[in-house]
Amino acid sequence: MFTGIITDVGRIAAVERRGDTRFRIETAYDMGGVAIGASIACSGVCLTVVDKAPAKAGASAWFEVDASAETLRKTRLGDWAPGSPVNLERSLKVGDEMGGHIVTGHVDGLATVTAVEPEGDSLKITIEAPEGFARYVAAKGSVALDGVSLTVNTVEGDCFSINVIPHTQTMTTFRRELIVPGARLNFEIDVLARYVARLQEWRA
Repeated sequence: MFTGIITDVGRIAAVERRGDTRFRIETAYDMGGVAIGASIACSGVCLTVVDKAPAKAGASAWFEVDASAETLRKTRLGDWAPGSPVNLERSLKVGDEMGGHIVTGHVDGLATVTAVEPEGDSLKITIEAPEGFARYVAAKGSVALDGVSLTVNTVEGDCFSINVIPHTQTMTTFRRELIVPGARLNFEIDVLARYVARLQEWRA
């Protein structure tokens, strides 16, 4: 479980395509405190650490994760290449501050950026939800986009808007040069919306 508060922006160091796809991700995390088998949200996708190494002189710490074909289909991990930036969040511990909202790391699909406009120092971003998922998005509710917990400002049809403040731009991949019309984002609905919708379906 995660909260959508990004604590490092890593970088894809290597991609190995075989039965599954293995990614090596460079990070500022102290990998001595991360166990093999631990979960790390990588741009919103919960992945398992299968190998790691601490930082050495002239070299960053890194960890490796495997992504199945299904994960590549449902997310934008298939677009990753050496040099790609990755939002990182370690799993929530009991007693940690809940700074964002409950994020499972189970991506529902790919959302598409349709417009980006400066609004003061912030960015107003309009996004089209994946087909069939707009009904789960509510004004002033929460969504996770590339693992970042964000508040929905407005909803119109299949599209919704968010505002990204300068701090979030600095601390995540939501930078002006990366978030452009046509960009795809890993999209996860609020888990509360998921269960409310399921209860309504059951009653019907």
